[in-house]
This record gives sequence, C-alpha cells and structure tokens, in this order.
Amino acid sequence: MLSLVIPIYNEEKLIDELLKRTIAAVESFSDNYELILVDDGSTDASLELLITWQKKSPGIKILSLSRNFGHQAAYTAGLEYSRGELVAMMDGDLQDPPEMLVEMYRLITEEDFDVVSGRRTGRKGSRTHKSYAFLFHMLFRNIGEVRNMNNYGNFSMMKREAAEALISLKEKIRYLPGLRTFIGFNQGYVDFIREERFRGRPKMTLRKLFILAFDAIFSFSKFPIQLCMLLGMAGTIIFLIAGIYYLITLLFGLNHPAWSGTLIAIFFLGSIQLLFIGVIGEYIFRNYKESQNRPLYFIKKIFDNSQIGK
Repeated sequence: MLSLVIPIYNEEKLIDELLKRTIAAVESFSDNYELILVDDGSTDASLELLITWQKKSPGIKILSLSRNFGHQAAYTAGLEYSRGELVAMMDGDLQDPPEMLVEMYRLITEEDFDVVSGRRTGRKGSRTHKSYAFLFHMLFRNIGEVRNMNNYGNFSMMKREAAEALISLKEKIRYLPGLRTFIGFNQGYVDFIREERFRGRPKMTLRKLFILAFDAIFSFSKFPIQLCMLLGMAGTIIFLIAGIYYLITLLFGLNHPAWSGTLIAIFFLGSIQLLFIGVIGEYIFRNYKESQNRPLYFIKKIFDNSQIGK
C-alpha cells in the first residue's frame, strides 16, 4: 500500500484540481493506496470539500486538526497515521506536481532506493520568493551539518523503514526535509521545476519562510554559535590593536580625541554582546520548547469510509 500525506489549509479553490490530478497520478501505478489529507484548521470550506470527495473516492482518509498547528506538524500527523509500505509527502498547493510520484515509485521499486526526494532545479512564480529560496539553500548547503541536501523540500517518497525512522525523531521544532536527510538510508532524487500555485494566495508567506529557515539553521548547524565566537575573537583582536595604538599615542604625545576610542569601544562591544545574547536566547528558547514536551498537534476528528453515514 502507498500512503500519500497532503496537508491542507484553506485550499477550497484548488482542492478539486488537486485531488483529480493526484488520484489519477497514483492510480497510474497503484490501485492500493490511501490519501491522508490533513486539514490543518482550515476556516474556509476545505474540510467540507474533502468530505465530499471522500464519498466518491474510497482511498481518501481525512485528519481534521483542532486548530492550525503549521505545515510541519500537519505532515507529522499524517506520517504517524500512515499505514503503507511506501509513504509519500506532497504539498497541497499543486506546486509539487503529482505526476512526479510515478518516477519516485519507479526509483524505489526498481532501483532499490529507500528515500526519493524531489529536487527543485527551478521555480516559477515570484522573483522575491525565488531569491529567498535560492539564498536559503545556498546558505544551508554551506553551513548545515547535513551536506548532501540540495534544494530538497517536503515532496518525497520513502519505504516504511525510512518512514518509521523519520517518525521516531521527536523534535518539537521540526524541519522535515533536514530530518529526512539526517536519517540516512539509500537516498535518491527526482529533478523537477516547482510550479506556481494553481489558484489562491501562497500560504508560505515571507515571514513563514524566514521562520522555517531559522528552524533549519538552528536545528542542523553550529554556525550561529561559531559566528558569535568569530565575532568575539575579531573584536578582541581589533581592540587589542586599538589598545596598543592608544598606548603608543600616549607615549609619543600624539593628539587624539579623548572620547573617540571609548565611544567606539562601547558601541562595538555592546552590539557584539547583544548579538551573543540573541543567539544564546534562541537556543535557550528552543530547549525550553523541547522541555515542555507538548504534543505537536491534536486531532479533532478522523474521517474514513467506515464513518460515513454515522
């Protein structure tokens, strides 16, 4: 069986097209599947449309979360409720083309990969989003501890063993593409060009992109702490040189503003300290979130074919 997890949040304008294309793509290579549609607290008619589709498509299973818990939490809910020997993840905005699932399935079944990820070779849409995505992946590729991850997103397919390994990772602040690469196994990829949204406004706003980038960098890189150390060392060297220069001017009686060195030192060291406090505070906050051990999500109701008509 194939389990395909798709998070849905206020997507009433494209659900019909999404499910029509997705079901056609999946049924082209498997007649034993479940589509796990995770309604992440939608406030429009998304859930009603999903239930309507379920009545005519027996492979659809719906998890309705009690509120909007976020993209990564919705994926986690779907993964934990999946039952298939193969498990796939795909965004619900049709920027991940469902037709690529066929090639992912072929690579896993014929070439014995354990995990196949969609690798974005290009993007359509907003230049701003493309620029930020390019900068993030370039930065992450050079500073992250997971080095063999290059333009991967959530779009992927994996064997049950790999899915169980991914599910076993219990971080509260999650970046699933990084975690999926971290687990290892035999990993392959399928190249594709990421499409524009079929309809509606993007749910991944600039603010959410920055939050996701911070989650990725702080979870998979020592770079923030190393940057603080480098800045601290640079500041120490600069002010050691400045101190030597100041002593020389005193010894030789050279004129200089008495206040200039003090003022520069205060501003420079003050900014360095604030930066350090911010980075340390970010790590403390993340440890605090982990120590709370709150569930990532709550399920309000599960809809499956056995419940229809009750």
